[in-house]
Amino acid sequence: MEITFPKLRRFNLIMGCFHFVQGVLMLILSLTWDKIIEFKPVIFSNFLKYDTGIGALITDSKPLFDLPFGILVSCFLFLSALAHFIIVLPKVNDVYNRGLENEINPFRWYEYALSSSLMIVLIATLFGVFDIGALILIFGLNASMNLFGLLMEKMNGKKEKKDWLSFIYGSFAGIVPWIVILLFAFGNSDPKEVPWFVYAITGSYFVFFNTFPINMILQYKKVGKWRNYLYGEKMYIILSLAAKTTLAWFVLFGVMSPN
Repeated sequence: MEITFPKLRRFNLIMGCFHFVQGVLMLILSLTWDKIIEFKPVIFSNFLKYDTGIGALITDSKPLFDLPFGILVSCFLFLSALAHFIIVLPKVNDVYNRGLENEINPFRWYEYALSSSLMIVLIATLFGVFDIGALILIFGLNASMNLFGLLMEKMNGKKEKKDWLSFIYGSFAGIVPWIVILLFAFGNSDPKEVPWFVYAITGSYFVFFNTFPINMILQYKKVGKWRNYLYGEKMYIILSLAAKTTLAWFVLFGVMSPN
């Protein structure tokens, strides 16, 4: 079936509705399910402090705030829904279509930079990363990965010969936060005692993490249906819904597991 701009606009609207409905369900659960309400990881600031008793610098910490975990999971989906709804607005949709004609979609990468970075911060806290500095770095690196994706499109567009440097840098930026998370998840534990949601989240993320760059590679290599840039755009939208739905529900129900 031929992919046209009007069909892609309707598809964005439908996907926005799917994200919005899930976001509403998540929000309801977050406000009514006791265990989710009570799960609010304390975020700390770690710093050096001079101890006069021993005459040396020691590591100290202080609590900053409780993270409203369940509500932020719903916000992750609302961000995606908002991006889809913005894209279908008449004047914005014209800008969106002109970008697609030039094989560039900045809306996608800005939305990913916010929504996926929020999700990876939530996953990090679920695995025990509570330091505000570490969480800021994780958010920033993941956002940078997506902005490298935008740079990849801006640098290449319809050029026959593609420059893959930004793709390589983006892949490096994207893998670093997960190295940190995996160290917290498996670094000092018996694999038999690791909760099910740890394997579910890391396994599903590994699959989805690789499908996005594969989609980009197929798009730029113009393999089969990916010769049409709009087909690759539709695949990004489908992968986004699948990845966000899977991760959001795994993360939320991970809260229900034993501490």
